[in-house]
Parts: sequence; structure tokens; C-alpha cells
Amino acid sequence: MKNWQTKEELTDLLCSLVNHQSITGSTAEIALPEYIYHLLAEKKYFQTNADHLKLHPLDDGRRLLTALVKKGSKQETVILLSHFDVVGVDDFGSLQNLAFHPRELTKEMVRIKDNLPDEVRNDIETGEWLFGRGSMDMKAGLSLHMSLIEQAIDGEFDGNILLVTVPDEEVNSQGMLTALPVLNQLKEDENLIYQACLNGEPMFSKYPGDKAYYVYAGSIGKVLPGFYCYGKESHVGEPFAGINPNLMVSFLSQQLELNEEFIEKIDDEVTPPPVSLMQRDLKEEYSVQTPNAAIAMYNVLYLKQTFAEINKKLLSSTKRAATEIENYVKQKADNYANIATDFSMPNIRVSVMMYEDLYAEAVKRHGEHEVVRRQNLLVSQRDKGDRDFSTLLVQDLASMCKDLTPMIVLFYSPPFYPAVSSYDDPYIKDVMDHVKSYTSSTYEMNLTVAEFFTGLSDLSFLGPVSSKSKLNQLTVNMPLQNNGFVFPEDVMEKLTMPILNIGPLGKAPHQWTERLELVYSFDYLPHILTEAIHRLLIPNR
Repeated sequence: MKNWQTKEELTDLLCSLVNHQSITGSTAEIALPEYIYHLLAEKKYFQTNADHLKLHPLDDGRRLLTALVKKGSKQETVILLSHFDVVGVDDFGSLQNLAFHPRELTKEMVRIKDNLPDEVRNDIETGEWLFGRGSMDMKAGLSLHMSLIEQAIDGEFDGNILLVTVPDEEVNSQGMLTALPVLNQLKEDENLIYQACLNGEPMFSKYPGDKAYYVYAGSIGKVLPGFYCYGKESHVGEPFAGINPNLMVSFLSQQLELNEEFIEKIDDEVTPPPVSLMQRDLKEEYSVQTPNAAIAMYNVLYLKQTFAEINKKLLSSTKRAATEIENYVKQKADNYANIATDFSMPNIRVSVMMYEDLYAEAVKRHGEHEVVRRQNLLVSQRDKGDRDFSTLLVQDLASMCKDLTPMIVLFYSPPFYPAVSSYDDPYIKDVMDHVKSYTSSTYEMNLTVAEFFTGLSDLSFLGPVSSKSKLNQLTVNMPLQNNGFVFPEDVMEKLTMPILNIGPLGKAPHQWTERLELVYSFDYLPHILTEAIHRLLIPNR
């Protein structure tokens, strides 16, 4: 019996999923895959084939879920990919208690609609939008995939369907990184051929008022460069006896924040410029001693640039910042000397280096055995997240080369998302052309194929990389690599497959007005997805 096929049934399913407050890192993020498992386990197929429905553990107790529906001895398999974690709800303010109750929240939005922005009010008045955290991003996509699993059980597709839904997409993608070896093992155990991965992330508008309906053949890339600014501490009464890392990081911010040199344009796709995601000094308590170090991390998105090209721009910006720091301090010291007649200060030089260079310098001075010993000790005592622990590893190396201060060390931290694209793959082009034609003739709607999904997605770990980069160009400057974290380059290469993203229509992801449009998403899209899978599974493609 199929329970998730109509618009009303899908809405009910979505509401039940949203009711689980699966904020990344919460206990509800642990509970939700168990609930999904329970729903699927009621299907007769999974009662007969219990080993095709599994929960797989992450190292921290969270779990991802796989549900495989096989069609006889067929090998051809389409992966349906989603995530079930959501971002927090502090932004909901007084409506926070309704954030995970879509119908009740939507009723409240109707009641207060006159106090809402015009676009939100106009959507409310159509009666076809459902509000709630995760309604758009991305439990609607998961609901649709569960509907497709029902169809697969009913024999709809001439091939296998593998549902994969993971935690932690919103923070570190640890769920997807754990899923990679699981997928590889399933491929071997069940003798599967992965034809393609179909993701269900919602479409993102490119600008306010954008009316286009997007499907995607790739996913944007992201690196997270970190900048460890190691100054020289001093007493506040002697500011020129040292150099304040807060001053250093402020010049770095001027060079990197919104820097148009990093904007990449490929046809109609344009990346936003870098923005700071972290900037603070590392002093743990108040005193009249200045800090000795500060950290900044920046979100850098890319499409087809190589890591070498991105790194060159980052180094160039950092070196400009270093020069400006030197000139600024010299100017201020000269001004002070004009007032304090017996004052003089030698010129300072701010060193700029990559993490791998700092590591080599520490090894040169202290030997590799000592460097590895210290890093292993830090790993064994780790109680910090990826960003802070990356910083700690750099900080420890820098402390072994203290005479090089002041210095700025460029390194990379997880999460890292490779830019991937199947836009030029004839197989995916054919599927997209078919989906566009079907949607146009059936619903009189025009779909727009965009090369890159710009909201970041776990497709980055399965699709063909869009640049000529080698991952080791990045990982060699990633302190966490082989220090409790390994970016799975080998298994990614084994699993690389064509990718596409066909998802629901929504607005305001990660905002308190997050909402899902129900007509396209739950009336039309189920049939569009069915057509896409049929096309993906045509033999001898």
C-alpha cells in the first residue's frame, strides 16, 4: 500500500518529518533517522528484505539511513540523496515555539501577514505555501524520495533505487563523508552499477523576484581558508614593544572581505565574493597584556578555478595585508617619536607562509619525531570542533618557531566542498532535455537548467570535479588531515558518477520565513522526478 503519493499525503509526511527538531548536533538529529526507518520498515518489501534497510553509525553516535529497492537481477541503480538535519531557530524570535509545527506556524503567519514583507504576504494569500524550519531545506526533498521508494517497491522503475539520507549536511557533511564507504560497500555487496545520483535540494532563486524554475547539473565548491595571525604581546603601556594580532587581522579583513578578485563568472553563474565566518583573538581572559594571536576564516566559493589559482589569490591578498600592517605601524611609530623625543622603534617585517612551510620549518628545528609527538598528544586530548582544533594545531607549530613572529599562516579547515558538474555529460543533458520537454508539455512550465547549485550540497562528494585541481594541493595545507580526519580522496574517485539536482520550490532557506510552495513541489514534481528516473534507467546509455 502506498501512503505518500498525493499532495495531501506528502504534506502530512513532510509535517511529521518537520516535527522532529533535527537541528545539527541535537538529540532529535539522532531520533529522526530512527523514525524514517520505522516508517519504511512497515513496507512489506523491507519486511521481506530486511537487510536492504539499514542505519549506519557515524563515529559520534549519529546515524545515516540507506534503503535499497532492487528490481530482480538488475544492476543499474539511481541514488536518491538527501539530508535530514536543519539549522537552528533562534531567528524565529517569538515564533520559535512554532518553528517545527508547519500547519500551526502557517496559520500564525496568516494571522500576522499584514506585518510581514510584501513578498511573504503575497505568498500567504495564495494559500499554497507551508512555513517551517526544514520545510524547504530539505525535508520536502526527503519526502519526495520516500514517495519514489514506494513507487520502486510497486515495480515502477526498470532498475534499482537507493535512498540515502544523512545528518550533518549543514555543518561538516560528516554524514556524507561516512556514507561514501557505505555506498562503496553496497556497490560491491549487491553488485550495483551507480548510474547517477539525484539530489533533492530545493531550487534557489538567483535574485529577489526571480521567477525561474531551476534544475541543476552540478554543485558549487567551497574552501574555508584560515589565517593564523601571530603577533608579539606587550603591556598596554608599551604598545610599540609588540604588535597586536587584532591589528593584523583587521588589515587582512580589509583585503579579503567582499574582494571582487575572487568572484568567478561562468556563463550566467556568478559566485559571491568572500565573507568572514570567524574573526577573533585567542586570548582566553582579560588582562593588560595584549593578545599574541588571532584567527580569521573566510568562506570562498568557486566554480572551475583550481586550488592553485585560489591559493595564489589568497596569498597575494595576505601579502598585501602584511605590507599595509608594516607601513601602518611604521607611520604610527614615527608619529609617536615626534612626540616622545627619546623613542625609536626598528622596522617590523610580517612574514607570510603556508601551513606546509610552517610544518617544514618546525621539523627543521625540532625534528619530525617531536612535531608528530606533539600533534599526536593534541589529537589524543582533543575536545574542540574542526575549526578550533585546526587553529590549535597551527598555533602549536607556530609556538615552535616563535622567533619568526610577527607572521600570518594560511591554512585550510573542513568543511571543504569540491565544485562538481555533469553539465557537459551527454547522458545528463539528455535527461534534462527530456525533463524540460515533459514539464513544458504537461504543465506548461519552463524549467531552466543551471550548471551549479549554489547552496552547497553533498553532491560535491560524488560528482565529477569541475576543475583540474588535485585534492592534495589542498589537503597538504589542511592541519586536520591525518590528525583525526582524512578527506576520502580514494573512495571519492571510485564512486564518481553523473549527478543532477531536481528539487522542490521554496523560499528563504535558513530564515524565519522559510517556506515551501505546495503545487509545484507536491503536485507536479513527483511526476517530473518519476520521468527523470525512467530516463536515467534507460538501458545501454
